Amino acid sequence: MPEGDTIHRTAAALRTALVGRPTVRFDAPRLFGPRPAPGRIIERVESHGKHLEITWDDELVLHTHLRMTGTWHLYRVGERWRKDDRQMRVVIEVPGWVAVCFNAPVVETYREFDMYRHPGFGRLGPDLCTATDDELDVCVRRLQQYAYTDAPVAEVLLDQHVMCGVGNVYRSEILWACELSPYAEVGSLSTDDCVQLVNAASRMLRANLARPQRVTTSEVAGGLAVYGRNGQRCARCGDTVQVKRLGEHARLVYWCPGCQARLAPARDITPPGIPGLPGVEREMDPHPAAAKFLSELPWRRNDQIAG
Repeated sequence: MPEGDTIHRTAAALRTALVGRPTVRFDAPRLFGPRPAPGRIIERVESHGKHLEITWDDELVLHTHLRMTGTWHLYRVGERWRKDDRQMRVVIEVPGWVAVCFNAPVVETYREFDMYRHPGFGRLGPDLCTATDDELDVCVRRLQQYAYTDAPVAEVLLDQHVMCGVGNVYRSEILWACELSPYAEVGSLSTDDCVQLVNAASRMLRANLARPQRVTTSEVAGGLAVYGRNGQRCARCGDTVQVKRLGEHARLVYWCPGCQARLAPARDITPPGIPGLPGVEREMDPHPAAAKFLSELPWRRNDQIAG
């Protein structure tokens, strides 16, 4: 699953191979938009979070959004591809090199002067891998001014219009580092909370630009505090790490309910069908299997904290 640091490194490799060279071959079977003409020179390769853009000298921009499945590979001419041809979405050949994009959900081109007119594209937030202090302040303001104040902060962190680079792994790790509930409403965040989130995100992404394996903490073997550690003990408080699907795309978020309770929404423990009757919360069995069983009870399936 590509994230901002991975795509930043990919863009650097593509930039070295493609920029300043003429296009020998371009193939994109699912492309939406015009195609670059043979012989056009590639001028820029840039990444913004999970968006990777290649610009030619006639101001044509190829935009690929990699989301969870897309990836770019770089090969010498004649070298065998490491993925099946059927997964190919873009091929760009220049003298000596072939760049291939596999499985990208979005592949489109547009003229550079029309960038912000593109429907649904909008103005992306600053790239945390390279953002200046002023651009980090922009990210903080976009968090504070987010239009949907009741949106869970875990979902807002993935919004590339706020800031670019945070993916599913990092959002869980950032929230753990900041001791924030993933279900905290973005409108409930203080200025200090927003600053802390942006700084933690930028720090983690930049620290991993030169690492082959992501490391967000030295406290846990493997380098990740909560991501992929469902049912294991939290290194900070000893509670059990939980996982649940969240948001429109039902992506997994990992968190520790013991030390990430700050700004968590109130929990309703009253079973349905008994209006007005106060519920009685029983002591939670600490075993992870018990937590899963309780989260699946009919009156708790919509309880964001129980699952």
